[in-house]
Amino acid sequence: MKINTRIFVTIVLLICSFCTINILAQITERERPKEWDLLVPGARFMDRFLPMPKGVLSSDTWGAENVIPRYTDNGIEDRINSYWGGNIVLGDDQKYHLFVCGWKESSPKGHGEWPNSIVYHTICDNSFGPFLIKDTIGPGHNPEIFRLKNGSYVIYVINGYYLSDHLDGPWTYNKFEFNKRDRDIIEGLSNLTFAQREDGSYLMICRGGGVWISETGLSPYCQITHKRVYPDVEGEFEDPVVWRDHIQYHLIVNDWLGRIAFYLRSKDGVHWVTDPGEAYTTGFSIHEDGRVEEWFKYERIKILQDEYGRAIQANFAVIDTLKAEDKPNDNHSSKNISIPLNPGLLLTMLNDKPIDEKTKEIQIKISAEKGFNPHTDIDINSLRFGASSEVNFGRGCIVSSVEKSGPDLIVTFDASGNGITEEEFAPKLIGKTVSGKSLYGYTRLPWINYNESILSARIPVFSTNSGTIEVQNFGQVSSKQAILKVYQQKSGTQIEIGSAGIPPLEAYEKTNVVVDLDDRCEKGEKCHFTITIQETNRQVSTFEFSVGR
Repeated sequence: MKINTRIFVTIVLLICSFCTINILAQITERERPKEWDLLVPGARFMDRFLPMPKGVLSSDTWGAENVIPRYTDNGIEDRINSYWGGNIVLGDDQKYHLFVCGWKESSPKGHGEWPNSIVYHTICDNSFGPFLIKDTIGPGHNPEIFRLKNGSYVIYVINGYYLSDHLDGPWTYNKFEFNKRDRDIIEGLSNLTFAQREDGSYLMICRGGGVWISETGLSPYCQITHKRVYPDVEGEFEDPVVWRDHIQYHLIVNDWLGRIAFYLRSKDGVHWVTDPGEAYTTGFSIHEDGRVEEWFKYERIKILQDEYGRAIQANFAVIDTLKAEDKPNDNHSSKNISIPLNPGLLLTMLNDKPIDEKTKEIQIKISAEKGFNPHTDIDINSLRFGASSEVNFGRGCIVSSVEKSGPDLIVTFDASGNGITEEEFAPKLIGKTVSGKSLYGYTRLPWINYNESILSARIPVFSTNSGTIEVQNFGQVSSKQAILKVYQQKSGTQIEIGSAGIPPLEAYEKTNVVVDLDDRCEKGEKCHFTITIQETNRQVSTFEFSVGR
């Protein structure tokens, strides 16, 4: 008897509502903040998903009723393997290469066979599919491929990586080195995701939300945060994906139990802000006619970027039912799908002085691109500009005038209500095309320094009335003279117990700073400390730790 997946899930949820542990359902309902009801189109990352391109619409395939018919040539699928994870790179051959993992659908453990995944090199003339297997790389799960500064390719897999000078191999297997630098590793080192920085170094986010940096991408990854950077909300977080474009860093993380993902942005990849609204949830893989492929779960999001670094496509691992219900030789399985994204507009801030209460006008240049003419395609009256906290809710600056600048368009906004503060690093534009489609974009602020030092301290090596503290600059530029301060938490009060100067450090350089400490930690006591580093008027880092005596 064929069971409708939606009915089955409802039954499971009802049963498990009387259970203390919800094992089978793999979902729970997360209450959304009330303010999310006020978001305008273009506010959420989820609003950027576009209809899947037309393909082979077929019902002659595996899957629950909610995913039939579907575009069977989108991404990669077949009746032999169950596929999971993986991301795409555009090769020097101008073909698209998807490195995806999978296992035999007929495996006795069904979906539970995933720990024995094999990484496949698949290829297609376009980014949507169908991707066809070209080669087998080797064992591994949740692959993510990235390219080093020297042109070599790295395929990360859980617990290791493959390295090759060419996409076609040969590939050699190795393991990364990790230096946790006196910090707890947050939820282990799995499901890692990587973004290349301007100098070719790499920033990595681990599953638990810790930030790590490697000078080369292969040299040891050093942890520089002691707390997760994810939003401070209830959630079972995994599947982070990080990328950098010409404006800022982006991060999406998925609450697998709540089936809701969150979108964050950062100037430096270390300090993050969370934008409101779902990054993705379910039911967003739609066809041009409005038909929805209702996959039960969307996981392992990966991003395909254009020449500006903008996200132009998302790839997901999807499954049509509960993972535990995907049995060998049955009608259920998983695949990788490709969903196009609205990349956003190319914007340039023309004001050269910081925006404050005296600012009367804000000028933004909207650049023309292939397939987009800002002179004719924009509904000018729909445009709003300012801090995301304003425009995401329909507020912000309104247009006062426009003028042509060759193929581009200069839009002048009345600065009233812009919401831009000293902490703002990438204000946002939201609007519509004349045909009603969503427009959005971010811009840098000319007076903001986007590439600063990142000074990070370790736990002091204590001696009588002093401590030796290792400080390293993980930024890509030299640091300035800085001040390090050590605080101790005592009886609910934070007390400064020592300070010292830090000399300028070159990128990745380290030094030892000796601090005279008025240490009040008694023998046998567990004491709590905070180290802060300040460079000029900028708080560079904060490190909280505890030690026992």
